[in-house]
Amino acid sequence: MKTAIFKVLKPGLQTTVQDLGRYGYQQFGISPSGAMDTYSMQVSNILVGNLASEAVLEASIIGPVLEALSDITLAICGGDFTPKVDEREAPIWKSFLIKKGQILSAGSGKYGARAYIAISGGIDVPDVLGSKSTFMHGRFGGYDGRALQRGDILWGQPLIKKPFKSLIPELIPRYKKQIKVRFIPGPHQDRFTKESLKKFCTAEYVITPQSNRMGYQLKGPQLKHINGPDIISDPIPLGGIQVPASGQPIILMAERQTTGGYTRIGTVISVDIPLLAQAVPDTVVQFSIVSIEEAQRLYLQNQILLKHLSLAAK
Repeated sequence: MKTAIFKVLKPGLQTTVQDLGRYGYQQFGISPSGAMDTYSMQVSNILVGNLASEAVLEASIIGPVLEALSDITLAICGGDFTPKVDEREAPIWKSFLIKKGQILSAGSGKYGARAYIAISGGIDVPDVLGSKSTFMHGRFGGYDGRALQRGDILWGQPLIKKPFKSLIPELIPRYKKQIKVRFIPGPHQDRFTKESLKKFCTAEYVITPQSNRMGYQLKGPQLKHINGPDIISDPIPLGGIQVPASGQPIILMAERQTTGGYTRIGTVISVDIPLLAQAVPDTVVQFSIVSIEEAQRLYLQNQILLKHLSLAAK
């Protein structure tokens, strides 16, 4: 039976309902959306006994304040937003119980940009085109197609899952202000000077405050085009690195546009997207090239890890 699980007392900077995303509709102009950091999102679900793909709350930079309307097992993964239950420190990367009437609060991140709150039994919102994810630019999915607001009530089918589980420290990411990100060159690397491609792989770029769920704008050495930045618009992949006329790269993220008309110097590999998703403004990024074969190996390795975690948590 559907039950009220949380009342939003403060929504935080931007808290939305997200799952793994909405795929198969980019040809109709619909962004996949979904969690920015799919690793943290999936682990949080595994820790509370959900399917790894279940929808969770994604909090950005400043977390929400929520009043529990039922007894709930939950887990918080990703950035450390110093979560508390009734002013007592709550764990991260570990499932725990919050009782009806208690207040869950999350402040600004000690490290990381996004925290994921998984609720055992999931969040009851409509499934739109195969996903519960919020597509804010399209104004649908999630909770009325928007970020949470004060007074919103979240519904679900809360389950008390014991014993409580935690992730071993070796598998918990460490978020730093200087990160290394791997990418596959192309498809338009021939539209840049050789010096620019070399520069992109040796220089440092800084994530600017203009970055969001749609894309990360970077600032660093200018990349120079051959015959200009414009191309015939083509589909945009997650992690695509566009370079407009300014010569400053933009990494396209979860809520990216579906097509774009600027050259792309490369694509960030999927296993490094969660690392980028947790990068706050002013984080320094260094890029390095990897092969498609290595990117595929790393992806499969990550999928095997998540599968093993799911089996171990049962």
